[in-house]
Amino acid sequence: MTAPIETTGSAAEAQPEAVLTGAKQSQIEGRSLGQIAWARFKRDKVAVAGGVVVLLLILLAVLSRPIQAVFGLDPNAFNQDLIDPALLAPKGAWGGMSWDHPLGVEPQYGRDLLARIIEGSWVSMLVAGGATVLSVVIGTVMGVVAGFYGGWVDSLISRSMDVFLAFPLLLFAISISASIPSTAFGMSGTTLRIAVLIFVIGFFSWPYMGRIVRAQTMTLANREFVEAARSLGARGPFILFRELLPNLVAPILVYTTLLIPTNILFEAGLSFLGVGIAPPQASWGGMLTNAADIYQADPQFMIVPGVTIFITVLAFNLLGDGLRDALDPRSK
Repeated sequence: MTAPIETTGSAAEAQPEAVLTGAKQSQIEGRSLGQIAWARFKRDKVAVAGGVVVLLLILLAVLSRPIQAVFGLDPNAFNQDLIDPALLAPKGAWGGMSWDHPLGVEPQYGRDLLARIIEGSWVSMLVAGGATVLSVVIGTVMGVVAGFYGGWVDSLISRSMDVFLAFPLLLFAISISASIPSTAFGMSGTTLRIAVLIFVIGFFSWPYMGRIVRAQTMTLANREFVEAARSLGARGPFILFRELLPNLVAPILVYTTLLIPTNILFEAGLSFLGVGIAPPQASWGGMLTNAADIYQADPQFMIVPGVTIFITVLAFNLLGDGLRDALDPRSK
């Protein structure tokens, strides 16, 4: 029989210290909900690609004027020497593409397409972003109040949502935009049109956000943490802003990223119909209007702004889908 191994007192005393030393080296740290969501989002390569494109588009919109100044681009410069007077189309192949005009020039006027794409980026982003912020703020406030208080308050706000959802927004936007005076509210020109578009699109689209926030609020209003806040004497405004709103950040953020491309398409549609951004200010929808006359002869001039709108909308949609999966605790 093998004799048991004896352990000296010094070795036995040192053993717990060795265990503690190893535990300190491999200490387990908890992760916040934001860190968990970020780890999920990074695993979705498609959503990450969409987010990168969105960031690039935002930078392009913010830095559009400095970029034009650095590279000497003028979106409103007429290059009539590059236009065939008989066909009113750019001279040469591929729409007049050259080192000076990488995407070619616009038919009839000869304006540089690349410069107008860059110039139109800040218009689309400003209109879509401003309208989205307006609709999100109104929809969030109305949805939280309706879902939390219920009763006649919920009935009044819900019926207001139904009225706004049944309102013919496109026809109203066309009529308002077509009747804009040259000067109003201390603004004029492009500034006035952008402000009117932001108000019309944002104010009449808040029920979409309001319905989502209302449904989420009604679900959260009966949760334990809300009942605990009530038992401690918390009043309605405190519960709304300190308990409910932080838990509504995820659905609000996801729907915001999906609402922006919808507003971009809406602004482009109004500009295409001629009641959005007025020329000579460049806009993606206005570029489609100018290309519609010679679309059958040379579709390139419609493809360039069309692809730009397509990439922008697709990038925001991919980012929104990725955020929804990352912020949903029930997703894998």
